[in-house]
Amino acid sequence: MRKSDRGTTLLIVLLFTVVTAAITIYYLFFFSKPPGEQAVEVVDTFYTYEQDGAFSDSWAMFHPLMKEKFPKGHYLQDRAHIFMNHFGVTTFTYTLSEAMEVKNWKIEKGAEPIPTTYMVTVTQVYKGKYGNFSIVQDLYTTIVDGEWKVLWDYKK
Repeated sequence: MRKSDRGTTLLIVLLFTVVTAAITIYYLFFFSKPPGEQAVEVVDTFYTYEQDGAFSDSWAMFHPLMKEKFPKGHYLQDRAHIFMNHFGVTTFTYTLSEAMEVKNWKIEKGAEPIPTTYMVTVTQVYKGKYGNFSIVQDLYTTIVDGEWKVLWDYKK
């Protein structure tokens, strides 16, 4: 290989590396979201599933500690039964707060702390046979094995 061919090859490799690095930095800077925003999106997805009656999908978003509290069949039956039958509502609207980072949060007294969670306050508004009412609840999100998971607070 001649010197000029090696120089051209080196220039192409260097140019390719610089362009790849620039694209990666651009993507990370403009498209990756801070954890707090990701947490709000997770809670939004969870409540969209709940709103649509897709309780199997929302249950799948639970943290393993939540799945211990609610076996899947029990959760699916309860959510539909309580809200649809007892409250006489078919759907609801909701609003979400911004996320707040919470360190060493515990799901209940005596539980192991979760190092980093994000709390999002959810206000659900129902219009049913017993009138209009709202439920306000703090949800906590954290990452488990690379996926965002949802928890409810059980401390008294």
